[in-house]
Amino acid sequence: MVSGKEYTTDRIRNIAVLGHGGSGKTSLIEALCFVSGTSNRHGNVNNGTALTMHTPEEHAHEISIQMTPAYAEHTGVKVNLLDTPGYLDFTGEALSAVRVADAAIIVVSATSGIEVGTERVWEYCEARGIPRIFFVSMMNKEHADFDGVFQQIKKLSESALPVEIPIGEGPAFEGIINLFSEKAHIYRQGAVKGEYDEADIPAELKDKEAQWETELQETLATTDEDLLETYLEGGKISREEAIDAMARGMARNDVFPVFCGAAPLTYGMKALLSKLVELCPNPAEAGAEVAGDHDLIADDNGPLAALVFKTAAEPHIGELSYFRIFSGKVANGAEVLNSSNGRVEKLNHLSIPMGKERHEVSVLHAGDIGVVAKLKHTHTNDTLNNKGKKIAVEKIGFPSADIAVAIKGVTQHDEDKLGEVLPKLHEEDPTFSAAFNGEIHQTIARGMGELHLDVQFERMERKYGVKVETEQPKIAYRETITKQAEGQGRHRKQSGGRGQFGDCKIRMSPRPRGAGYEFVNSVKGGVIPTKYVPSVDRGIREASVNGVLANYPLVDFTAECYDGSYHSVDSSDIAFKLAGSLAFRNVAEKCGPVLLEPVIEVLVTTPDKYVGDIMGDLTSRRGKVQGMDPSSGRTTVRAMVPEAELYKYAATLRSITQGRGHHIRNFAGYEPAPHEVIEKVRAERAAERSG
Repeated sequence: MVSGKEYTTDRIRNIAVLGHGGSGKTSLIEALCFVSGTSNRHGNVNNGTALTMHTPEEHAHEISIQMTPAYAEHTGVKVNLLDTPGYLDFTGEALSAVRVADAAIIVVSATSGIEVGTERVWEYCEARGIPRIFFVSMMNKEHADFDGVFQQIKKLSESALPVEIPIGEGPAFEGIINLFSEKAHIYRQGAVKGEYDEADIPAELKDKEAQWETELQETLATTDEDLLETYLEGGKISREEAIDAMARGMARNDVFPVFCGAAPLTYGMKALLSKLVELCPNPAEAGAEVAGDHDLIADDNGPLAALVFKTAAEPHIGELSYFRIFSGKVANGAEVLNSSNGRVEKLNHLSIPMGKERHEVSVLHAGDIGVVAKLKHTHTNDTLNNKGKKIAVEKIGFPSADIAVAIKGVTQHDEDKLGEVLPKLHEEDPTFSAAFNGEIHQTIARGMGELHLDVQFERMERKYGVKVETEQPKIAYRETITKQAEGQGRHRKQSGGRGQFGDCKIRMSPRPRGAGYEFVNSVKGGVIPTKYVPSVDRGIREASVNGVLANYPLVDFTAECYDGSYHSVDSSDIAFKLAGSLAFRNVAEKCGPVLLEPVIEVLVTTPDKYVGDIMGDLTSRRGKVQGMDPSSGRTTVRAMVPEAELYKYAATLRSITQGRGHHIRNFAGYEPAPHEVIEKVRAERAAERSG
């Protein structure tokens, strides 16, 4: 592309490229950009030269890990292509792409067919209601099966309809039949950019072509009364009418066309490019973006509203902010307002993204996708506006974390830098978070899966030089009492000079769960001077931080100070505080102390066929199933499960359901732990203290 070239709203398409991991998304974008001429080399995923898979972590794991924009150009139209990871651990990246796209290509492998990742991204698109195209990839691979895969696609949506059928499969794949033109495209062997010769339909495929072409005509005829009348009168819907009807049907989600090809060979790329331009809506046609009281149309003359959908930190460059303009336009060097915090930012070096590269432009029009570096106060999900006009668009709904691990720096230097580095990782990937938990004295990192966390820690080491090691998070147990008891705490010390004397009697009794601590002063007759009673309270309160069973905080009890004695010279605040602490220790052990464990409400949503296995697994984790809510082939199981039993549950759930189940956790409260758990926890705490 020539730097500075402008694309007006009608000449822009924004398309998310989605699918299961390994289905060929990155290779497809690579081929589309190369064939269109926006990329001058045809890179390859396998040798690490792919346009949109360029980070060291992606090369190391040989998968896409982050959403990466690129663009192709066809007939003067810029097609923004958002490459997304297919693995569930990186689902936040796919959600970001769907949020800012106006259409989607769902890539399905000709050998693997519909997989769990395909189902997941289909659900994301359904929720947004965006038009979709299916692309059956890898038609040149052994065991490629277009008809078999199409039947699987039909199960996902009855409205899927082929607009191309392959000529040959596997190593014999040599072309496609275009049902719009009713012509065969026979690819020239060794052709660099998918060049083909147009030919008549092979005799052995004429019946199949006639069947699908009839279905295409019938389907499109039902989308428009005039077309239906033409068709019923024996007429043929022209290519131009068919494409127009298909575009309108896609916009209403009435039809989902199915294409096919082999991206590494560039077979099918020219046909797909032309249909992306002809069938997918430009940003103005995609419908209004609702932002509060505003209905934003992609129009240069509208108020500026640009959503920052991704942040990336690059060494020697700083933070890169990727944004989609829903309304208005921006020029290089423009000053804009961040509606989230009221800060003004300057858009220097305004660019469009192309893999890891950026091409500077002078202006970006409504609907386009851009990137700028070094915004000081802007983060993912912020909206940029004209100064003096605050309009915040809907944020990306990122999923909550599935997994938590404790981390600590390998060296003291690493540990010291964690507080500075962890927020930067969260900024780049909002599905990752980490914070220090003062109660258990661990830094807890949360993410979407073990691979997700591994990648974040690799990124932390590469970008910031900070290495961590992981361990199981500790559980924030509590202790409480089950019955009333009373006793004395007496502190007396005489070692020359002024002594120390404090003496109190207290009565402790249990309170309802969650009621907290209560202190009652029942002292009469001045046996403890009024000024010393708060010190007794303070001593009990501080001592209760380390309970009597396993040194966890003791909660939900009343401490009543009802008697005591003092010395006119030797008594003091510190003496009565120590007396209160001793009284707590003496009495709490007589009050039937119990260990309380945190209990989590777990909502597991799964296809019906896995419900029995899910319930069995939850029961094995000491879970108590509270109920089930079936809905459209899926069931949500509600259960109460001790937090200690949920470590790495996300991985188990994924294994049981082949990745089709997911869960949500809510803290439910504390419940008494069984005897065997108490003994195990006491032994662990004793080992910690002795170690």
